[in-house]
Amino acid sequence: MNESEAVRLRMLLGDYAVTAALKKGEIRSPMVALDYPDVKAPATAFKRVVRDFEFDCAELAIVTFLMAKAHGKPFVLLPTVVMGRFQHPYLVYNAERGVIGPRDLNGKRIGIRSYSVTTVTWLRGILANGFGFDVDSVKWVTFEEAHVAEFRDPPTVQRAPEGKDLVNMLLAGEIDAAVVGDRLPNDPRLKTVFPDPEAAAREWREKNNALQINHMVVRRDTYPKTHPDVVREIYRMLKDSKHAAGLPKAGEVDTNPFGVEANRRNLEIVIDYVHQQRLIPRRYAVDELFDDLTRTFN
Repeated sequence: MNESEAVRLRMLLGDYAVTAALKKGEIRSPMVALDYPDVKAPATAFKRVVRDFEFDCAELAIVTFLMAKAHGKPFVLLPTVVMGRFQHPYLVYNAERGVIGPRDLNGKRIGIRSYSVTTVTWLRGILANGFGFDVDSVKWVTFEEAHVAEFRDPPTVQRAPEGKDLVNMLLAGEIDAAVVGDRLPNDPRLKTVFPDPEAAAREWREKNNALQINHMVVRRDTYPKTHPDVVREIYRMLKDSKHAAGLPKAGEVDTNPFGVEANRRNLEIVIDYVHQQRLIPRRYAVDELFDDLTRTFN
């Protein structure tokens, strides 16, 4: 098969070290041609993935994938983590209004982008399973609806007034804490709820033997029976792109694990957290997230 005969797939994929070689065209295939939409931040297109089915393959937040699966959306997981990290640094408070630690959050007002955001879900799970946190005691102030249209926010959620900004609400005392993702401004008033987030992350990792996955790659349930070689080739290209980046670096945690077994524990933990928070109706077995083909990828 030459490149003119290659299967063309529409692919949503962010710009990371692990994906750089693939997106630059340094990793190629005579079998598969990938077309990338002009999307600067993949998270802004996750609704298009799970509502409009716009992409053949896509980077997708793991919590969004699990919720989409619960509502019968036609996606299969590839065991490829394109974004993983420890979430402890992203929960902050305004130190001008007193100190807040991880055991002080019950009954507080916490601002978040959306109730089902993956970083938020990880943080709720970390707090609930280690710090006596009662998820339902909190007033959750959100700015967006869930990616999965069928999900309805719990009654503890209220929408921020039109025109409000998450960080400005925190500084004004309208909320007590916030999950800021990557948007934390350089303001000395803003402190992390975990006093030493790096140490807290190490402790969590040692206790759970896991990585907190943010985004993996999914594909629409279209090609496994008719085009198994195409699916294998997508996985091969992603894996080769990781290798081209020299990842993982020597002595560092692999924040982009590939393969079912490399991700089994990571997925077990996130499934538990998502189910505990009633975002999905039951605990899935890890193998249910894959099909007969992708379950063999290691």
